[in-house]
Amino acid sequence: MTPERPDVLVIGGGIAGLSFALRVAERHRVTVATKTEFQASSTWRAQGGIAAVVNEEDSFERHVSDTETAGAGLVNPEVVRKVVEAGPELVADVEHWGVSFDREGPGYELGREGGHTVRRILHIGDLTGPGVGRVLLDRAREHPNIHLAEQCMAVDLITARHHLQQPVDRCLGAYMMDTRSGAIEPVLAATTVLATGGSGKVYLYTSNPDVATGDGVAMAYRAGCRVANMEFTQFHPTCLYHPEAKSFLISEAVRGEGAHLLSADGTRFMEGVHEMAELAPRDIVARAIDAEMKRTGADSVFLDISHKPEDFVRGRFPTLVETCARYGYDMVHDPVPVVPAAHYQCGGVWTDARGRTDLAGLYALGEVAFTGFHGANRMASNSLLECLAFAAFAADDLGGDDIETPSSPDSAGLAWVYGDAVAADDQIVVAHNWDEVRRVMSDYVGIVRSDRRLERAERRIANLGQEVLEYYWDVVPTPDLLELRNLVQVAWLIVQSARSRKESRGLHYTIDHPDLLTRPGNTIVQPSGRYP
Repeated sequence: MTPERPDVLVIGGGIAGLSFALRVAERHRVTVATKTEFQASSTWRAQGGIAAVVNEEDSFERHVSDTETAGAGLVNPEVVRKVVEAGPELVADVEHWGVSFDREGPGYELGREGGHTVRRILHIGDLTGPGVGRVLLDRAREHPNIHLAEQCMAVDLITARHHLQQPVDRCLGAYMMDTRSGAIEPVLAATTVLATGGSGKVYLYTSNPDVATGDGVAMAYRAGCRVANMEFTQFHPTCLYHPEAKSFLISEAVRGEGAHLLSADGTRFMEGVHEMAELAPRDIVARAIDAEMKRTGADSVFLDISHKPEDFVRGRFPTLVETCARYGYDMVHDPVPVVPAAHYQCGGVWTDARGRTDLAGLYALGEVAFTGFHGANRMASNSLLECLAFAAFAADDLGGDDIETPSSPDSAGLAWVYGDAVAADDQIVVAHNWDEVRRVMSDYVGIVRSDRRLERAERRIANLGQEVLEYYWDVVPTPDLLELRNLVQVAWLIVQSARSRKESRGLHYTIDHPDLLTRPGNTIVQPSGRYP
């Protein structure tokens, strides 16, 4: 994968991983690995923008307050303030790297999305993620201390206690698979960074790319890290409803610019649900759409921005207009059908305010991490801000000193052992179990939950986990099998967290516990060595 041992191994190549790499590459040799192509990450699907306080009509206090309100009582106030106050400097950093946000006169053209009480979303048309990601990727490609490795999938983290039987544990790197050849080799590094994104593919309907299979969370948990608040899966309210559209997201910025949500009969329904109507936090909008679809029996609701001037809609949302047209919908003149879909993982691998996990030598950045910033519900466009912020915090924590693992193990002694494993000759096992876990999660652990549904999910996921584990040890691993193994692990963690929360808060709504607890806490799943 790489000709020499890097100082830092970054697993994942979205905004979090690339911006971290750029910050530390002046001092350290960095390898950034991604299991397919860099453009396959969630970064390249981020439409909305980056939330930051950049004009005098806004304030840190207001951004903090909006984030805390959306987080429904579970954010870490110190982390929220630290991230929000870093916002302007982070914007300046990415602009220094070459990013150009849309402007209006002397200032920025700011958008507004759900949960925000003012306009504070910096954007690049309606495709901010690719706009930022492309610049960071180009800068990384040009940097002599950064090695980029595509088609390179992490299998498991290498730890001192498990792999070297040392009493003091730390992360030593990871086993990495060349997905083209299937070869697995140890890649040792003094510091390892998980920037692997979320786990939307654990659900049947998701806005996430195919790579979002929860790899980082599963690997970290197996290596001994705590995982927190996995019950808070954010369902984006408005994904395009069409049999041939593969999880195409209709940005929340459309509602931010005044679009209405309509029932099948053409009437608005959000005005009676929340004082902010269509701009209510995502959990409220998603549940309202789910309830409206169940009430009417309709397959979707509709998003309508046709009352806005045609030039404005085409100019502000060119990609959305073009894509909708490709599927036969005229977004400029007609409502388009939308449904909720799994979108963002608000929980993840527990970290401190510098991105450090429970395992020495291992950081977690971006959607894979639980930092306390999002709480029970992520506010729109706060995710890219968090990615940039914690990449900066972790880079500062790593510092400029030489970093060496205490044992400096020989990679030859850590070669991957296949044992009696044979080549898989029946891919239907993987395909069937992949489909089953996603259907179980969608049916029993979706937008609305109950104790009985969660109990059923736990039994089925546990059985699936045992089947997958037995199969995993019998055959030579493939990328699909590795992803299935991680999906089942993450599904089990989501169910454990959901069963632990005996209230309805933020993104977790259960009909058996509809009220809020007066003293809520985070749901922590301690590493137990169990799979799932």
